[in-house]
Amino acid sequence: MMSAPQTPLMQQYREIKGRHQHAILFFRMGEFYEMFYDDAETASRVLGLTLTSRNNGGAAEVPLAGVPVKAANDYVRRLVQQGFRVAICEQVEDPRLAKGVVRREVIETVTPGAAFADDLLESARNNFICAVHAGTASDDRVALAAADVSTGELRLFAATVGDLDPLLARLAPREILLMAGAPERLPASRNDALITEREAWEFDAALARDDLARHFGVLSLDGLGFGSEDGLIIGAAGALLRYLRELQPNGLPQIGRPLIERGGVVMPLDEMTRRNLELVESLRGNGSEGTLLSVLDRTGTPMGARLLRQWILAPLADRTAIDTRLDAVATLAAEPLGRQAMRGAIDGVRDIERLAAKAASGRSTPRELRALGDSLAALPAVADALHRVASRGRLAEVLAGWDDAAELSSRICATLVERPPIVVGEEPSIAPGVDVALDELRALRDGGKDAIARIQSEERTRTGIPSLKVGFNKVFGYYIEVTTPNLAQVPPDYQRRQTISSGERFVTTALKEYEERVLSAAERIETRERELVDSLRRSAGCEIARLQRIARVVAELDVLGTLAEVAGREGYVRPEITDDFALEITGGRHPVVERMMPRDKFIPNDLHLQHDARMIILTGPNMAGKSTVLRQVGLIVLMAQIGSFVPASGARIGVVDRIFTRVGASDNLVRGQSTFMVEMSETSAILHTATARSLVLLDEIGRGTATYDGVSIAWAVTEHLHERVGCKTVFATHYHELTQLSEELPALRNYNVSVREVGDQILFLHRLQPGGADRSYGIEVGRLAGLPQTVIARAREMLALLEGEQLARGAATPPVSSGASAHRPADQLGLFAPPHPLVERLASIDPNSMTPLDALALLATLAEQAKRLS
Repeated sequence: MMSAPQTPLMQQYREIKGRHQHAILFFRMGEFYEMFYDDAETASRVLGLTLTSRNNGGAAEVPLAGVPVKAANDYVRRLVQQGFRVAICEQVEDPRLAKGVVRREVIETVTPGAAFADDLLESARNNFICAVHAGTASDDRVALAAADVSTGELRLFAATVGDLDPLLARLAPREILLMAGAPERLPASRNDALITEREAWEFDAALARDDLARHFGVLSLDGLGFGSEDGLIIGAAGALLRYLRELQPNGLPQIGRPLIERGGVVMPLDEMTRRNLELVESLRGNGSEGTLLSVLDRTGTPMGARLLRQWILAPLADRTAIDTRLDAVATLAAEPLGRQAMRGAIDGVRDIERLAAKAASGRSTPRELRALGDSLAALPAVADALHRVASRGRLAEVLAGWDDAAELSSRICATLVERPPIVVGEEPSIAPGVDVALDELRALRDGGKDAIARIQSEERTRTGIPSLKVGFNKVFGYYIEVTTPNLAQVPPDYQRRQTISSGERFVTTALKEYEERVLSAAERIETRERELVDSLRRSAGCEIARLQRIARVVAELDVLGTLAEVAGREGYVRPEITDDFALEITGGRHPVVERMMPRDKFIPNDLHLQHDARMIILTGPNMAGKSTVLRQVGLIVLMAQIGSFVPASGARIGVVDRIFTRVGASDNLVRGQSTFMVEMSETSAILHTATARSLVLLDEIGRGTATYDGVSIAWAVTEHLHERVGCKTVFATHYHELTQLSEELPALRNYNVSVREVGDQILFLHRLQPGGADRSYGIEVGRLAGLPQTVIARAREMLALLEGEQLARGAATPPVSSGASAHRPADQLGLFAPPHPLVERLASIDPNSMTPLDALALLATLAEQAKRLS
């Protein structure tokens, strides 16, 4: 990087930069953070800083850019949000005491996945950093470790390669660690995460065991829930913690004991299902507006909002666990007064989880410490409200183990003033009466100020100068100011210090004595307050594990209360959860769509699937509501399995292991995939992954290619799901030919979304009814959309022409299993019309075996039959 001789300062910079080559180094120099060389050029370009240069003892100018220390947080945020790492290098000794170059150290490196600053975090979602550790090429197993340094969560997952993408889509990490040299195993669901490669040895399980045992203060990992087959998980966790310790040299006391999740506990949700059902992000790009999360989220705390998001993205797959949540929601739903009291008390609780993590890591400000104390002080009211409703089940368990850290709350609230400053020294942080030494210093400081006022009064009397005043500035300290007309009256003991436009400034021996007492008292007050705040912060940090448990309990109560509140307001009912195959929804509604409509205007629908009627072919016009029905079925099942009541008049739901959706069309230009390729890829994933316990919701398979190809693919997909997978399926389509399968596939039923024709108008009834649709009404929908009348008229002509040609031409029926019927809807011609009798007669003729007379006779017969048909 540099070859010319360097000053000691730049030599220090080179040494520190050499250890942080992949980060932009903020190098503290007085009241600025300076950046040099490539870092300066990058920061200048990204942040719009002025790029200058400096000769630091070398032969060439050094590129330089800097930012004020007071404004550094904003610049760090902007860099991190654009995917850069920023290493913060501080002066770690007093420059006044330094011998030579001031000692400097990197105190932390901020990355997208390792951030504490509020402006780099979203209060309602976690900020995960993940490490992925896959086995050998022949090993399907994969492990994932996820940590959120802002909350202290450490979550470990044992999964398969097929589960990796759904898992990453659920966690949405900001940064992903991968083993160097294994880019071919890079997960597809990166979510624009920063990719960091680490050496293979860092994932070694033996090294990781020792690191994890030291971090958690245990002799063996067995007590943390690890098993003998968990080498991949241990390796991923070890690599992640080692990386985080590099970023946070002062330690990671906030990282709590790991929660290990193994397969089968929750339902994996792949990216297309999460997107199509609009669980937490809208397809329209409006954040969470119009999503299931926006309907359910009435939480009162940030940690409750984060937990609700986690529940939505990880539905339970165990009936007992689901019923445990539903029991708690039902109890709170049945006690509106107790629920309102509990939710009102919770509303006064701040983000205990992140406040505690800041205290443990030594980052919390006096104001944040007070917020932690006030939040803990609100918990007794939560417990009082819970006593009114917690008679059994999970709520009773919570109450039996209740802890509100009352002694810590009392100490915090008693120590700090009601509204402390953000930074010690700006205003008082410690309440009066807490510390005798501090109170004495304050009395000295405040008495010194009174003495200054007394000196001003005495000097006016002594000199006879009524306009004389005593003032203060940082350069000269306290001074006596006399205007020009009164200078002749100045006593001889006045010592001149400064001439100003209106007069002169002086000091006296007595004034300087008082100044020294006041200023030294102020400095000592700040020092003592800092000591007391640090002590309080350490006390709170030592309780991190306890505070994290409290935060989890409050978050759970917040979410359960929210689900009960939404159920009461929206008229949801408790679903019956079973281990059976059946899915029975009576009066089902779409939770998001009904909120966007006038009350009671949404048309509910029934849907029943059981083993001998497990597949529905759903036909109907465009705009009739087929896609809405599909999505509402998926959302009702998902809501039930997160432990929520559901929008229906009744529901009996057999637990499903996966929900698959293939709804809508989109291309992926970044990956070079067309709309049809995306559709086929998603369909392929469903066919390879779905089991008999899955719920599959399909919409318009095969529409992105030629008509015959599309029908053929849709036909084959339907047969495969019915015959080979055997899962619950609802397949919405405009291919009316698929309704023929109901006579061949015994568990398939035809349904349609009904419409009514009134003259040349159509009325969408949005109600499911048995049977296939007879028309698609595509031209009528085009008319409703505002197509020009000339286009509509021409479309009708072309439709008649094409239907006429098809009738005359005929087509071959696709191969189906034996016994298949050639049935098709009566009004709208199918692509697979049966062969015409005349065509069959012609196909059976062998011209080589006929005499000329026989041929003429046959021709006359066929001509006569054709005349009768016309």
